[in-house]
Amino acid sequence: MTQISQTLESHLAGEVTTHCFCWIIRRKDGAVHGFTDHDAPLLISGVVCEPQSGLSGSEATSALGLSVDTAEVEGALSSLSITDSDIERGAFDQARVEAWLVNWGSPDQRSLLRSSRIGSISRSGGRFVAELKSSTVDLDKISGRRVTRRCDAQLGDSRCGYSGGAQAGTVVTTLSDREIVVSGLQPPGADWFDNGVLAFATGGQNVVLDHSPYGGGIRLSLRDVQFPEIKAGDGFQLLPGCDKSFGQCKGKFGNAVNFRGFPHLPGNDAAYNYADGKGNFDGGPLVP
Repeated sequence: MTQISQTLESHLAGEVTTHCFCWIIRRKDGAVHGFTDHDAPLLISGVVCEPQSGLSGSEATSALGLSVDTAEVEGALSSLSITDSDIERGAFDQARVEAWLVNWGSPDQRSLLRSSRIGSISRSGGRFVAELKSSTVDLDKISGRRVTRRCDAQLGDSRCGYSGGAQAGTVVTTLSDREIVVSGLQPPGADWFDNGVLAFATGGQNVVLDHSPYGGGIRLSLRDVQFPEIKAGDGFQLLPGCDKSFGQCKGKFGNAVNFRGFPHLPGNDAAYNYADGKGNFDGGPLVP
């Protein structure tokens, strides 16, 4: 239950009120941003909240128990302190957002309505929508490992142990916002870089969906629109693609000894096959 100070409660009970909402965003890198729907700057907890920044909040839902409370905050990228590039590179991911109810006539009369964490941010044109979640979302975090058939390591990390395959290249030209032609790559196979991670020297990453020869270079189809915009001459590093399956780990990378999944573990499909008598239960592995 939100606790409102007696002075603010008395003010809100009056016939005429001078209240507004303020939002303070505390990023994980230590940067702090303040916003308000009032028409003048307000100093809240040592943070100057910018006026009329285009920020607005949805109605928050609260529930008893351990369910995750959710809300949204929406705004235009009109503040100089929030840029498209900051959102793209994840600067606001997991940032803490404080929502305050403030008497702008006397800013010391204020109440913290809720403290949430940014879960995800979606962008459309010059606007953004940030999903806010309560602290109970931490209870949904995975502790330890999951027993799955696919590998839970990242290609090239210490648990994976695979050290080859990354290649450097240069952008030759752009065909569209999701297609580029590059030079310098020599893929050993037709699908070597499919689902591979593309890291640009100028900043930002992308995922390669597929690749094919194009003139004297190689055409890369990208999953996302790249930001900052890709330009001819940009350098990059490209890792081969890995679908986390045991078959690809063994056949494509020869790294089956370091596979971090459980491919031979029977699943529900094996139990159902046993019931109808059509399964092959000779004691052999389910995955060769």
